[in-house]
Amino acid sequence: MKAIVVTDQAAGTAGMTLMERPDPEPALNDVVVQVHASGFVPTELAWPSTWTDRLGRDRTPSIPGHELAGVVSALGYGTTGLSLGQRVFGLTDWTRDGTLAEYVAVEARNLAPLPGDVDFAVGASLPISGLTAWQGLFEHGRLRTGQSVLVHGAAGAVGSMVTQLAREFGAYVIGTGRAADRQTALDFGAHEFVDLGSEALEDVGGVDLVFDVIGGDIGKRSAGLIRAGGTLVSVVGPSEARPADGLAIDFVVMPDRAQLDEIVQRVRGGRLRTNIGNVADLDDAVAALNPTKRITGKTIIRARS
Repeated sequence: MKAIVVTDQAAGTAGMTLMERPDPEPALNDVVVQVHASGFVPTELAWPSTWTDRLGRDRTPSIPGHELAGVVSALGYGTTGLSLGQRVFGLTDWTRDGTLAEYVAVEARNLAPLPGDVDFAVGASLPISGLTAWQGLFEHGRLRTGQSVLVHGAAGAVGSMVTQLAREFGAYVIGTGRAADRQTALDFGAHEFVDLGSEALEDVGGVDLVFDVIGGDIGKRSAGLIRAGGTLVSVVGPSEARPADGLAIDFVVMPDRAQLDEIVQRVRGGRLRTNIGNVADLDDAVAALNPTKRITGKTIIRARS
């Protein structure tokens, strides 16, 4: 099969290569999925799990990418809950070869059925962004109706999902980002927007929840905005500062079939929009994942049309 592989961590996305790799075999409770579309997060290439297996052994050449939408083409021994030919989408294991390929082996429990009226590219854009937003807001942030939420990177793939879900659940949403992102963030449902390049973050005042996808100085300053009993949720590692009278939580997104179904049903019902910036074929994936200009939204790679 054709796949994108990486062998040199220092090279980053520039070190990606399209090459032939053996077709994957399903292990116990696995399925093999014929990939139609996949997603990629650039920070994957800094994750230890991209380069080593669960026991810390080198596993290069590695196939990156952990989001997919496709069709089940083989079942491993003992696999239940999915069937051959079924449309699925979901999130693959961090320490195994990923989804920038024509086929991928993945634990069946990490996948959810993809309704026939949802495009494969849309399905592939949902797992990391959607699950990160859902888990950050509701599991870790304990969002309640009427609370205020500060969403950093509100025009991005994750931030736009956070904004929409928080708005749906009755929160007052303040988005942040670059000046050029203002209208996009507002279009996704932010009530107001802070340009981090020219406006003072501290002018926001107190909020109940901060969802941080930036970290560094912005994350540190955000801790001071948390009201008593509030939460600073980070997906970029532990914050350098903690709220004076609240919680600071960092987490890694986890697969969850029930949550994937909640997310995709919202897409079907028009309550949730994806944020896709570019779609490219697998043959053109290396160039698409090394853009010469800034892409707003997620890049999706199609393994087949």
